[in-house]
Amino acid sequence: MKLKQRVVLLAILLVIFIFTKVFLIDNLDTSAANREDQRAFQRMLAGLRVALDPRLEHTLQSPWEIAAQWVVPREVYPEDTPELGAVMHAMTTKKIIKADVGYKGTQLKALLILEGGQKVVFKPKRDYIVEGEPYAGYDRHNAEVAAFHLDRILGFRRAPLVVGRFVNLRTEIKPVATEQLLGTFMTVGNNTCFYGKCYYCRETEPACADGDIMEGSVTLWLPDVWPLQKHRHPWGRTYREGKLARWEYDESYCDAVKKTSPYDSGPRLLDIIDTAIFDYLIGNADRHHYESFQDDEGASMLILLDNAKSFGNPALDERSILAPLYQCCIIRVSTWNRLNYLKNGVLKSALKTAMSHDPISPVLSTPHLDALDQRLLSILATVKQCTDQFGPDVVLVEDRMTLSHL
Repeated sequence: MKLKQRVVLLAILLVIFIFTKVFLIDNLDTSAANREDQRAFQRMLAGLRVALDPRLEHTLQSPWEIAAQWVVPREVYPEDTPELGAVMHAMTTKKIIKADVGYKGTQLKALLILEGGQKVVFKPKRDYIVEGEPYAGYDRHNAEVAAFHLDRILGFRRAPLVVGRFVNLRTEIKPVATEQLLGTFMTVGNNTCFYGKCYYCRETEPACADGDIMEGSVTLWLPDVWPLQKHRHPWGRTYREGKLARWEYDESYCDAVKKTSPYDSGPRLLDIIDTAIFDYLIGNADRHHYESFQDDEGASMLILLDNAKSFGNPALDERSILAPLYQCCIIRVSTWNRLNYLKNGVLKSALKTAMSHDPISPVLSTPHLDALDQRLLSILATVKQCTDQFGPDVVLVEDRMTLSHL
């Protein structure tokens, strides 16, 4: 065969390969890896509904011990968690033995210790109307619950466990509260209230119960054997009017990020992309920092902590949250496949099912659920723009590959 014919043949084969990859991935690829993605999706759907059941079969361990053993460098809980309902039941029913002001931060929260010594973070329900910037308003307790279940649905498994809980401030909290927390309690009308200790906590803006009963969310504290390390998010905002962050005006910003540790190798940049997708779906424009496990050398997952600035305004789609995706134009194949499986109303239905047994159900309003499906379409369209521009071989990254292979 002549050289010219060989070149033409190779070009044709290359076009066929690229077309086949796009076609297969768009139509749920039949390769072994993608078949496994599909099976994992079906397993997720089958285990979506979590009944809060106290029974722990075939073990003498406490729910806290089980949850602590789940945590590994790349996930907070495993794919197969038959004890999840029991752990979450314990979170919402175990006796509170100590209550204190929350750890450092800008928003109101309380640190509770439950029977058995387990720490949880309690975020109270606040009445508000979300206006202005996408990161405006108080923390939203229901957002934490919904974000946890979305993490399950996406298959990331990087968010700590969260469940709704009703607490009696007068009989469950005040008798075991520290002096520091107790000093922030007050009565407004017939309602018991507290304002806690935090950067934005004000005596004039307390969180109030309905009488003595307060609705909130509890987030399971990660085991102390896994200390956290805080990082500045490379796509963080300045939060200053008239001052843009570099990523907001520099279209080549991702190239600079790729040359910086820990984004120059390992899975961290792909975790940033996953997180951007997660945050866009929930409407969280406030991830200015993030946490990983300490001494991880970039191998730890990006932990999806503090998701309460989400599900504010369902009519607002803040596209800038997706900047890591559309500036870097890379995405894990497994994430891409999972997003495609969730099209055509599956995402909304799955999240509604996952949250149906939560004590504060219904967790989200219909407009918020509808917004998820619309935002999903925007994400898929963004990835398609990337594949049209750079080709699927550049954009769609196998899970086993790290940035150094790109």
